[in-house]
Amino acid sequence: MGYYVEVERGVKLYVEDTGEGIPILMVHGWPLDHRMYEYQAALLPSYGYRCIQVDLRGFGRSDRPWQSYTYDRLADDLLAVIQSLQLRQVRLIGFSMGGAVVVRYMSRHRGFGVTQLILLGAATPRFTPSSDFPQGTPVTEVDKLIKQAYTDRPQLVTSFGELLFANPVSQSLRDWIRDQGFASSVHSMAFTLYSLRDSDLRPDLPYIRVPTWILHGKLDQVCPFPLAIETQKGIAGSRLIPFERSGHAVFYDALPEFNSTLLSILS
Repeated sequence: MGYYVEVERGVKLYVEDTGEGIPILMVHGWPLDHRMYEYQAALLPSYGYRCIQVDLRGFGRSDRPWQSYTYDRLADDLLAVIQSLQLRQVRLIGFSMGGAVVVRYMSRHRGFGVTQLILLGAATPRFTPSSDFPQGTPVTEVDKLIKQAYTDRPQLVTSFGELLFANPVSQSLRDWIRDQGFASSVHSMAFTLYSLRDSDLRPDLPYIRVPTWILHGKLDQVCPFPLAIETQKGIAGSRLIPFERSGHAVFYDALPEFNSTLLSILS
């Protein structure tokens, strides 16, 4: 079932809601949408989970306002969804940029309604290096992506899709991922790249006080594995599960192993 939730006046997010039972709120990465979780949403309801997949503002079928693409605003949108749907005991999942957004949610809103956090190939604690953080994608490279978003967005989406996988996948699967990127708006893609480039989530991590699992591909070319190590260090009691032969798209690149692991850690 699909419907819209108003998160602020004049802005609605699209939500795909499947199954009944324990709620799992699933947040996609850049520049994808809720469809990236198709092979999890097709499985988890059989085990008593309600899969709530949301399109962030500017992506997928959600509204695309001109401004407000900071992590704070995206986290506030998640709060509006959780409150509107009256969700409690939520298992919150975030992939890539979505991982950064859910981390900001946990700190900014003190984890309201959430009892478990799962980070997948997360763009945390920083996506770009700084003077005291050597890991990540150089700022100059992100600037190039922003420029390309305004000059050749189709090639940007296509090229990014090539970085997601460490294992062979069908051309049809690559086309499907590419089409998700095409469904986003140019300004949402660019403005969230600014957020990826400039945000530092290290101060957010100590505020996470629910059981947290970090699932990350060792062959990730987008959010290199050392980011997962640093994230794990910053979240007390968190568990890091490496996927030895997976790239960034761990939700598909290691599909059988990933789904089995996800079922085993959901509490």
